[in-house]
Amino acid sequence: MSKTAANPQLAGPDPSRWKALVFIALAQLMVVLDATIVNIALPSAQTDLGISDGNRQWVITAYALAFGGLLLFGGRIADKWGRKNAFIVGLIGFALASALGGAAQGEAMMLGARALQGAFGALLAPAALSLLAVMFTDAKERAKAFGIYGAIAGGGGAVGLILGGVLTEYLNWRWTFFVNIPFAVVAAVGAWMIIREPAGGRNRAPLDIPGVVLSTTGLVALVYGFTRAESAGWSDGLTVGMFIASVVLLSAFVFVEARTKHPLLPLRVLLERNRGGVYLSLGLAVISMFGLFLFLTYYLQVVKGFSPVTTGFAFLPMIVGMITGSTQIGARLMTRVPPRLLMGPGFMVAATGMLLLTQLEVGSSYPALILPAQLLLGLGMGTAFMPAMSLATYGVNPADAGVASAMVNTSQQVGGAIGTALLNTIAASATTAYLTDHAAEAAAGGPAAQLIQAQAMVEGYSSAIWWAVGILVASSVIALTLITTGKPGAGGPVAEGADADVKVPVIAH
Repeated sequence: MSKTAANPQLAGPDPSRWKALVFIALAQLMVVLDATIVNIALPSAQTDLGISDGNRQWVITAYALAFGGLLLFGGRIADKWGRKNAFIVGLIGFALASALGGAAQGEAMMLGARALQGAFGALLAPAALSLLAVMFTDAKERAKAFGIYGAIAGGGGAVGLILGGVLTEYLNWRWTFFVNIPFAVVAAVGAWMIIREPAGGRNRAPLDIPGVVLSTTGLVALVYGFTRAESAGWSDGLTVGMFIASVVLLSAFVFVEARTKHPLLPLRVLLERNRGGVYLSLGLAVISMFGLFLFLTYYLQVVKGFSPVTTGFAFLPMIVGMITGSTQIGARLMTRVPPRLLMGPGFMVAATGMLLLTQLEVGSSYPALILPAQLLLGLGMGTAFMPAMSLATYGVNPADAGVASAMVNTSQQVGGAIGTALLNTIAASATTAYLTDHAAEAAAGGPAAQLIQAQAMVEGYSSAIWWAVGILVASSVIALTLITTGKPGAGGPVAEGADADVKVPVIAH
């Protein structure tokens, strides 16, 4: 019996798939830009709501913890409950949480709204990616769809910086929350009317409650450990305790998943060589990107004196590069060359762009240095992100598509937390060392002291960016080494492991 006959999901492509992509992409943009849009609005929100300096980080952390901690659970709910259902509920919940954040009258209301945004985002994000995985079954169409999705996933953070700057400067910080509502409403109505989820792809197995508890608490401990390390230091007792707890909890999670009959995350999803290579290389690349967003934002605003809006628009070359790399390079070549030959060189091009930024100085020219560096970063990351997003759900059992999609988001979320904490710590140490070496000049006061202070900041940034270069090179090596699958549509198997015989039908002819 042919696979098509055996599985109704292979009966034919969804005629509404391209319309559905519009609403899926809109929802993904909302989730990704929300990770950065609030950053620019935070100083204004802190003043209005009376949030203390010690607690302001929780506006960012509450979202990150809920989002990162609940992703695997959200992915499995999408598998069990139906991806369309999870997608729409996630959108409605995200809109309501955003309305709550925009209307916040105090610290507790703001933090609660951010946690709810993260929780509904954890339901929405894997549902969106897994819908693409099961709706686009032709290799060339899949390449185009994931090209668009990859551009949004990679460039959405920079869009958030632009939108956050515009809304904060010309309207009010509250609009960085309210802006999500029309996004969510349009996407939810469109999804309700257009999306027809393929039959036969739900996971009917009982929910793995121990797996849910262990994965959620383990990921929360890990993300919080890195977030706390940024402010309290790596030797802080609670920071160390969080890291130890995360190792214990996640080890227990793996132990349970290997032995339970219906695991939350089947280890075959994680251990299949190509998907494992995607999760690892993507997570490392995000470490460098999140650190870069942070440093460039501070460099442009504090050292160069750019306004929030100008700073946001200064990231446009990276967005242009991402869109070009994803939709024009990645999507066009994905059906012609193996994914590793897009991901490996893509990460190396991004590393070259990052290498340019190690030459940052106080008086560096934006057009001569920062602009070309951003273009290279965007081109490289866009080219690499696109096949990575596709390969992460390629060849997976349709009933596991949600949890496989959740692992992509988890690797990005954990990578973002590590990147912000690790690279910020490296930068702070280098800045302190520079100030110590130039203590006499700094003590003199006046313009000379201000220049030393600016030079110390830039020294810190360039030191951390060197690490980011190394991390991107490591991503490239991992992609070239671990990812061994051939080009999609070549007719050969693309997935190895226990679920290799039940595939999302990308190459079935």
